[in-house]
Amino acid sequence: MKRLFLLLLTFCFSSVLLAQKQNYKVSIIAFYNLENFYDTIDNPIVRDEEFTPKGERNYNSDIYFNKVGKLANVLSQIGTDENPKITDGPAIIGVAEIENDTVLNDLVNHPLIQKRGYKFIHYDCRDARGVDVGLIYNPKYFKPEDSKPLFVNLPSGAKDAYFTRDVLWVKGKLDGETIHIYVNHWPSRLGGEERSAPGRAAAALVSKHHMDSIIKADGEEKFIIMGDLNDDPISPSITKVLQAKGKIEDVTAGGIFNPWIDMYKKGFGTLAYQDAWGLFDQVMISYKWLDKKQDGFFFYKQFIFNRDFLTENNGRYKNYPMRTWDGMTYRGGYSDHFPTYLVMLKRIP
Repeated sequence: MKRLFLLLLTFCFSSVLLAQKQNYKVSIIAFYNLENFYDTIDNPIVRDEEFTPKGERNYNSDIYFNKVGKLANVLSQIGTDENPKITDGPAIIGVAEIENDTVLNDLVNHPLIQKRGYKFIHYDCRDARGVDVGLIYNPKYFKPEDSKPLFVNLPSGAKDAYFTRDVLWVKGKLDGETIHIYVNHWPSRLGGEERSAPGRAAAALVSKHHMDSIIKADGEEKFIIMGDLNDDPISPSITKVLQAKGKIEDVTAGGIFNPWIDMYKKGFGTLAYQDAWGLFDQVMISYKWLDKKQDGFFFYKQFIFNRDFLTENNGRYKNYPMRTWDGMTYRGGYSDHFPTYLVMLKRIP
């Protein structure tokens, strides 16, 4: 009996060791609002005059390239907390508040991240401020196959401006798996949360309807809905329009999992206003990412990238994200939003 017990114990212990030796591929999927990432050239089509050398902000090349360097520094470090060996950084980064492809080109070619070989996808939209969304990706891991901007038709009276940011849809292969990405920047709360809510609901429906049409045509796929939503994880645009759930066990085929609901309820946030934290910067995923026994990538964990160097250390914004601008005054920070990201794992046989 003693010998049998020892044999069973040895077998169990060996099984644990084998389980611990399971290796995974890691993929980081991130989102970052880059806060007024304009170049210094006046674009007569949009309202960008304040971000020019003759504008109210006295915006110039020194400020601009300082901003480029700071943003590149952030992108160079996202994901390294979980695995310091991840030198290639995120495979996919959705971005918001970018003026054009010029700023994205300068960002991906900054020396801090240039070796990664990042490419990007961007379309100009008709937003009154002239800011768009975009997708930065590492072609070593993600290969785009199709993309287009999806127009957001704002309901009458939802906002003073008629046009808002388009939703950027990108389809491609992540390590051979087909995925669909929606990069969003929903209408702001300017004019009041209640008054502006229909605009965010309309923007949410754009991704939802497009996703549903793909499922109807091709069956269940892997979807990512990310962006600065200007709404929290418990807002109606997310819980009722997108019908996103905060618990994995509640998500069914065709549904959306929002990993940020519990974090928001615990007081975590990505931006602050009047000493209250909001969690506007979210990355949500569809049902097909949730099975941890699958051969492809599956969801592991969500993170807010809120390192100390990104945080205000004094003044009225102490403990907030260190912003580039305090009104019209240059603060010299990074962004008024913290980045967020998901860690995806894939078993290596």
